[in-house]
Amino acid sequence: MLPCQKSVTMTQKLKIFDTTLRDGEQAPDNTFSIEQKVQIALALESLGVDTIEAGFPMSSSVDYQATKLIAKQIKESSVCALARTKKEDIDRAAEALEGAMLPSLHMFIATSPIHMQYKLRLSPGEVLEKISESISYAKKRISNIIFGFEDATRSDYDFLSSAVRTATDAGASSITIADTVGFYLPEQYGSLIKRLSQKYEDDINIGTHCHNDLGLATANTLAGIYNGASEVQVTVNGIGERAGNTSLEEVAAALHTRKDYFEREFSIDLARIYETSKLVYQILGRTPSHEKAIVGENAFRHEAGIHQNGLKKEPTTYEIIDPTLVGREREFVYGRHSGREVCRRLGINK
Repeated sequence: MLPCQKSVTMTQKLKIFDTTLRDGEQAPDNTFSIEQKVQIALALESLGVDTIEAGFPMSSSVDYQATKLIAKQIKESSVCALARTKKEDIDRAAEALEGAMLPSLHMFIATSPIHMQYKLRLSPGEVLEKISESISYAKKRISNIIFGFEDATRSDYDFLSSAVRTATDAGASSITIADTVGFYLPEQYGSLIKRLSQKYEDDINIGTHCHNDLGLATANTLAGIYNGASEVQVTVNGIGERAGNTSLEEVAAALHTRKDYFEREFSIDLARIYETSKLVYQILGRTPSHEKAIVGENAFRHEAGIHQNGLKKEPTTYEIIDPTLVGREREFVYGRHSGREVCRRLGINK
């Protein structure tokens, strides 16, 4: 259940940050070639995303070269590269972004006790030092810095708040609260975003980054939007680590369908959602689950006679989204669930 107090108004545009080419690609079997990355980036620009995270240049020569090509070709969206809080990462990302019209750098560090102790092997104080030093260094190369707090939802709130303040003071343009392992419930995530939004309302933009380990990535992201987030990180079809990231198409459709509730403007061209989804699935050599929201095979197909009868009389009886809105078509499938008269005419045994 979402908290009942809105923290934003319709005049505040929600920015869509797409990480299909970076976080989406990190999962097993999701590898893109340089050419495929560029193809997807151009589709994302046409779709209307505000920021395209092109890759993690320090991780491979493919990511570096793809980011360079994307940075030169994309004109309408900001092109972003990922970097750890290391000078060599920052330098490599900045080099890859040379030539971009709207470059941005996405940096991150973990803030949860389990990550700091076992993965980073750093004290909380050392983590704060890295945040400050890395942002200050990066600002010499790129002005727009997005700083992400990995595993933020399993972090101590007071320490996380200090980390946010440190990033703000160092010059970060926005920060991202990551539910890295899909741990939080929507009410918890919404409450965390609201608390930080109210504390740092005039200082920084706050973004969401949610994973789908418990099937709650979209719900958590929507809770974040409702409670003051100004940017959301998503992927096409929800691809990504383990059970995936927040689905771009689900968030966009929810914001449109329930605009009475969210009252947020955003830039996605809904009519291009299905073609973009199909492109990514085709490149990966996969198809969506039949039941996948918005883009799944059965999302707008109907066999049950009661549903078909209602839809023929008034489509909104069983469809809250007009399929043409997202580039789809309604389809009636006739089978043994379609009613006695239909079965009789088609010779189907019930």
